[in-house]
Amino acid sequence: AGVDIGADTIVYPGTMLRGRTRIGTDCVVGPTSDLLDTVVGSGTTIRQTVAEGAVIGDECAIGPYAYLRPGTKLAHHVKIGDFVEIKNADIGEHSKVPHLSYVGDAVVGSGVNIGCGAITANYDGYNKSKTEIGDNAFIGSNANLIAPVRIGDGAYVVAGSTITHDVAEGDLAIARERQVNKPGYADKIRARAKAKKDRATD
Repeated sequence: AGVDIGADTIVYPGTMLRGRTRIGTDCVVGPTSDLLDTVVGSGTTIRQTVAEGAVIGDECAIGPYAYLRPGTKLAHHVKIGDFVEIKNADIGEHSKVPHLSYVGDAVVGSGVNIGCGAITANYDGYNKSKTEIGDNAFIGSNANLIAPVRIGDGAYVVAGSTITHDVAEGDLAIARERQVNKPGYADKIRARAKAKKDRATD
């Protein structure tokens, strides 16, 4: 009874709208989405998504298979892609978290791109800490942002980096070991493994 759906919104089969969920006009929701106590702006598309206590702006694209946990606040024109989890985080306008990422206890500015597999490491086993990402920052794939940490406006975090210190505005951060190639070593490992297996079967 507490659900409100705006004009010209399409709700596809298998979708559950529960609690005090409110959906704006000209939205597409589902199929098989589950929204609880969630507010959705107008012109937004939500596919195969679970959202609880989230606020979603106008003309956002969510899913498929996204999970928006309580405290999620998405501004207008935000993209949250497949297998992305957002928790207690503000995401600014025109920012993108396209796939396979976790953003928790964070404030993300506008025009930010968060690459595949990037996470905010917000919990140390005892306390939860905040990550701040400035406007127009770029977070490369498979980056770990160890909270509390701040990434400045326009900063660039290189893919595969584990960031433990603040990155200033406009800076580029690299936090990974230099690649070392061992010539022929893969063949040595295989030969050693084969010899061990042969001894075990004798």
